[in-house]
Amino acid sequence: MKKYLVIGNPIEHSLSPLLHNYWIKENGINAIYEKRELKAKELEKTILEVKDEKISGINVTVPYKKLVIEFLDELTPVANITKSVNTIYKKTGKIIGDNTDVGGFENSLKNINYKPEGKKAFILGAGGVAPSIIFALEKMGVAKIILSNRTKQKAEDLKKIYPNIEIVSWGDSVQSDIIINATSLGLKNHDDIKLNYETLGPNKLFYDVIYNPTNTKFLLKGKELGNKTENGKAMFVYQAQLSFEIWHKIKPKINSKVFEILTND
Repeated sequence: MKKYLVIGNPIEHSLSPLLHNYWIKENGINAIYEKRELKAKELEKTILEVKDEKISGINVTVPYKKLVIEFLDELTPVANITKSVNTIYKKTGKIIGDNTDVGGFENSLKNINYKPEGKKAFILGAGGVAPSIIFALEKMGVAKIILSNRTKQKAEDLKKIYPNIEIVSWGDSVQSDIIINATSLGLKNHDDIKLNYETLGPNKLFYDVIYNPTNTKFLLKGKELGNKTENGKAMFVYQAQLSFEIWHKIKPKINSKVFEILTND
């Protein structure tokens, strides 16, 4: 039986095992998918399990999407540009790092018929999934990207990869068409984002990469002010579909049953 993992810290919120094990069963694959909370010092040892074929594939979540890179043999072009890896596998004896977050985010916007072309995006957070979101938005023709991060240096590092982005101080409120929370603020109920929501106004898209809980404070506040909201569930499902296809060479179906399973958990 093949074994697959999602690694991160914290990891208890992850619904990856639920989704992947559902698809594994649906497609009659002899495999199991589990979650494993790791400390940074345990990353190398775990990734070597892919080389030894004890593990057939790994998904990576916060805070390790960048940290895993030094233990990989090769990156796909998109993982190399974004310097962010969420999918690991072995190919021709090498451990490969890939990024399916870009496609996941892109497909999630297409799923709600949202076209960012010519629009202005305001992104909160520079770690984890932020490089993938910037890559996807630029690919989809966004006019302007403004970035805010608690640690300004992290934002400056991203500007080296994406020179067209504009950086503002954490807590600044910026007029835009789409506001994206790419931080982990919202995973816990008491989490709050330093933002003057009232100045942002209505008729925008508030997008949160967090999918569990379904409604973060950020999304509830956006809804209250008359904005359209979208959590990270569709992005999560679409990036998982791409990872599953890489590993199993089968494109699993995304239907209402998939979202039902994740909602009922």
